[in-house]
Amino acid sequence: MTIAITVLACKNNTSKNTNPSYENATDTYEVQHYDGEYKIIDNQFGTNTTMTIENGNRIMKTNGLPNHKTGEFPNSGNPNSISAQNLSYSFPLKPKLSGESKWAREPRIALNGVKFEPETAERFVCETGEVYRIEAFQELVNLGLDYNNAHVQPTGAYHYHGAPKGLVEVLDKGEDIVLMGYAKDGFPIYYSKSGKYKPSFKLSSESRTGDACSYTAGKKTIKKELNNSSADGIFVSDWTFDQTIGQLDECNGISIDGEYCYFVTNEYPYVGRCLKGVFKLNHLEEDQEEIVRMEDQTDLHQEEMVVIENRRDLHQKHIPMVMFTTHINLKCIFEITKSNFNESISLRI
Repeated sequence: MTIAITVLACKNNTSKNTNPSYENATDTYEVQHYDGEYKIIDNQFGTNTTMTIENGNRIMKTNGLPNHKTGEFPNSGNPNSISAQNLSYSFPLKPKLSGESKWAREPRIALNGVKFEPETAERFVCETGEVYRIEAFQELVNLGLDYNNAHVQPTGAYHYHGAPKGLVEVLDKGEDIVLMGYAKDGFPIYYSKSGKYKPSFKLSSESRTGDACSYTAGKKTIKKELNNSSADGIFVSDWTFDQTIGQLDECNGISIDGEYCYFVTNEYPYVGRCLKGVFKLNHLEEDQEEIVRMEDQTDLHQEEMVVIENRRDLHQKHIPMVMFTTHINLKCIFEITKSNFNESISLRI
């Protein structure tokens, strides 16, 4: 049985799913339109995702496993294996624009429950204080991305950095515009197979600064002299927004027929790094927002940055923490080895 999914501009149809499921030997998909309630159970790939509508919100419960083929993991650029998660998300059914653009670490979630996380945790740190965040799509550092522009976090979470080819193929019903998922603020996310809507970013004309810059992962260190070098797209800061060169705004969004939505694109930024609607940051995003602000400080040294970076690791491993403030107002993180603060704490660096 074939299910037709019709997408009209960016409109939100909130009608409840009443279509019966279709089944084959391995899959159960209960779908009329992915803008209503649906269920994806794919036994071949292990996907288990449900979307319900409750109290004015879309509620997604998912194990975060994709319903399509992936690359081999672990691989030479990514040492992690894909594993099931236990995740839930809430998206407002009637999203509202906030009047501002706000950064989010995990701004969008695909229909199958796999998150879009466009930025990376990798950074080049210079002895002169500069910190350069590495883009996912570059050739300097191998991040082990597969043909879905995805890889795996240490937690086992598979996640997309760009347009996932496998998911596009699963969702493709012959139309140019494909509904891909929802952003945290509730606005829908689309992909145009023809690239109809263009992003508005270009390489910066400003030269980089920074002496003795390096990236370290485990026992591997990559050194690069960045002082007076030109932007080539390796780093987040290589890019600058210019609304005159594309249709999409700084969050890779656009209003079509009066309805706002986002696009995943084949050109930078691939997945928007910010949101235009009302939403709440989670604790990981609050930490990352703090890191981004600190990266702008010219006196930030490498050893201080490492402490801040590991704060995210502690959250991901659900390790209880206590914080204190250093002489330059940076928060240092301690791992608590015993429940009694007076007994023992060890510095996590």
